[in-house]
Amino acid sequence: MDALTELESGLRVIRAPNPSPMTGPGTNTYLLGQREITIIDPGPVSVPHLEAILDATRGARIARILVTHSHLDHSALVPRLAEETGVPVIAFGDSAAGRPYPALAGLGGGEGRDEQFVPDYLLSDEETLQVEGEGLTALWTPGHFGNHLAFLWNGVGFSGDLVMGWTTTLISPPDGDVAQFRSSCRRLAKWQPERLYSGHGDPIEDPAARIEWLLDHRDEREAQILAALDEEPGSAHDLSGRIYTDIPPHMLPIAARNVLAHLLDLQRRGLIIAFDTLTASTKVRLRSIFPPNPS
Repeated sequence: MDALTELESGLRVIRAPNPSPMTGPGTNTYLLGQREITIIDPGPVSVPHLEAILDATRGARIARILVTHSHLDHSALVPRLAEETGVPVIAFGDSAAGRPYPALAGLGGGEGRDEQFVPDYLLSDEETLQVEGEGLTALWTPGHFGNHLAFLWNGVGFSGDLVMGWTTTLISPPDGDVAQFRSSCRRLAKWQPERLYSGHGDPIEDPAARIEWLLDHRDEREAQILAALDEEPGSAHDLSGRIYTDIPPHMLPIAARNVLAHLLDLQRRGLIIAFDTLTASTKVRLRSIFPPNPS
């Protein structure tokens, strides 16, 4: 576990001891403020991490716990921390809030969703809290997760898992949505934060360039999917193996979730046709611009 690190005046970070291919070096827990602390993303269940947070905030007043989104690696420690501190938990909503595909049966996914997460207070889009005299504004930024919030404070942003510097963002239906991801990235960029502090990894020093790269990457991935379907029909599972040629085999099921997210978006835009209800194993084909030959 990383030691407490000061990032700038009034902002510190503690990295949780949960490194993995999905979390990078671990989840970042941010401590915002000096005399009155706002905790952003308590992280996973971990007694050492809980003790590190309590040690770092000893002698100060803890005002609130904010959660960017309720994946377990960000929110599972919330009940223990709230019990220890007695402060309210604030978020956009529970794990069903803002979900883009609430009724799509058989879709699978939902990996790592904290089903027990229930905030005490709900933050509305663009609602502003006061943190030691500085406004902290919440932006509803779905795409990675339906209840995802980013926060803007003193010229910088907290981007959760929407924008990270060490990897691209997993978009896994029914919680993830490609169209929402693109929209949220563009919206965050319009606020022109000078720096982004993400849910995992190091600070992002050029947010505009990073967001542009992420959007270009999604466009490139869509083009690869369409090109592969132009060769022959396939499912998200098939396509991930044909497209993601630079990752180890055990990561292909994760890649298939990203492909499925793109397929759902392409289906919604009328560019593909699914042979059945669209899941990761459903075969799809390109929609022809020409009617079939009656002969």
